[in-house]
Amino acid sequence: MSQETQIIKQRQQKAADLMELGADLYANDFVPAHKISTLMAAKPGSDEVPGPTYTIAGRIMALRKFGKAAFLHLQDASGRIQIYVKRDEVGPDNYAWFKKLDIGDIAGFKGSLFTTKTGELSVKASLVKPITKSIRPLPEKFHGLTNIETRYRQRYVDLIVNPDVKDTFKKRIEIIRMIRDFLNNRGFMEVETPMMHPIAGGATAKPFNTHHNALDMTLYLRIAPELYLKRLLVGGFERVFEINRNFRNEGLSTRHNPEFTMLEFYQAYANYNDMMNLTEEMVSWIATEINGSMQINYQGQEVDLAPPWRRLTMAESLTEIAKIAPEIVNDDAKIIQLARDKGIELNESAGPGKARTELFELLVEENIIDPTFITAYPTEVSPLARRNAHDPSITDRFELFITGREIANAFSELNDPVDQRQRMEKQIAQRGDDEEIFPELDSDFIRALEYGMPPAAGQGIGIDRLVMLLTDSPSIRDVILFPHMRPEKKAAK
Repeated sequence: MSQETQIIKQRQQKAADLMELGADLYANDFVPAHKISTLMAAKPGSDEVPGPTYTIAGRIMALRKFGKAAFLHLQDASGRIQIYVKRDEVGPDNYAWFKKLDIGDIAGFKGSLFTTKTGELSVKASLVKPITKSIRPLPEKFHGLTNIETRYRQRYVDLIVNPDVKDTFKKRIEIIRMIRDFLNNRGFMEVETPMMHPIAGGATAKPFNTHHNALDMTLYLRIAPELYLKRLLVGGFERVFEINRNFRNEGLSTRHNPEFTMLEFYQAYANYNDMMNLTEEMVSWIATEINGSMQINYQGQEVDLAPPWRRLTMAESLTEIAKIAPEIVNDDAKIIQLARDKGIELNESAGPGKARTELFELLVEENIIDPTFITAYPTEVSPLARRNAHDPSITDRFELFITGREIANAFSELNDPVDQRQRMEKQIAQRGDDEEIFPELDSDFIRALEYGMPPAAGQGIGIDRLVMLLTDSPSIRDVILFPHMRPEKKAAK
């Protein structure tokens, strides 16, 4: 019998003993009137002048029993405090209940504040109330929950025993709140668009699909909300945003989870330069609010988020960072050959724009540490972006990179329905043979453009990656409460 099994049996016996004493193992009649953080900021009383009585509840995180007295640490959502329980203070019946409590149990206490001889602020209990009996033991005190696989799989335990984890997710919540505030203050309206689409569109990725019985049709979980948000621009909503869940049926890594959170926002009568300016302002402001500075440390790398941020065309980055000679970068045949020489697989229909983009991802992307906007993406790989007025082979598009990761993707939107149809048809022709689900032309989106969409710019920002950056988290799983995992049996092989 394992040690954990023995402890579980012991706790089950204590649960039975508590029931015999008349305790409700899963009570719902104790309402705490105070948070522990309130007590930590209060002034303790004295033997001569006892302070007010407080009523608190939480989880027992440490417990030291000494016969007729005990010290414990109680933790709620706001903090942790020491509690002193003495038999003469709580009474023999109450103390009998208390003796059956364990680390991990949830309990309620009433009492007044005092300071111990060692100077620790504590609660002198006058009442103990068992609320929820914990049958499974928490991880061992000194080692805690350290196994990464177990931490992600049992996030509920991770949150109990690792305070830094809870702080990360509190910061995530604050970051999303600040994004909403920032955009609301600039006249953007938050909207909701469908999460199940009849056509998998808006981005190049493999979708999850399902079947709707009543309609007898295949539906796809959202890859991106882009085409629906642009429909709203057509309808007259000039500034819209959505913080949404997207789903992509692809691999898992430190940067990828099949279900992830994106911010997408669109502004009529704006261009991609406006998006760059807005992004600098928003991210640097959030960083200051969250971390107190625009200078942050991410996994040992110093990162300066103070605007203005660097701006390089893709061609410039290939020359400056990848050290590819300009005469190769600017020669269509030579850049395709170089890509193949580097082991990049290009199908017969791939052109120089695809080759430049693949070389960028291979040789440049991971070497960008401070925030940098990479602009002038090839039209070949940007089917929804507006062509550049002076060079139709590139688009008015940028991607933002920080610490070697793509954080955002934005462009001046293509609103020419003829050009949009041609590019979508070309994309379908290029992708069709390689896709498990053959891509379809979204004819309704083309129809919407034919009614007229105002000139606009739009952007998508990966919330999870932004939170990773601002909380110094190495993996996307560290910033998603319940990341997707392989089934436990398979994971154990």
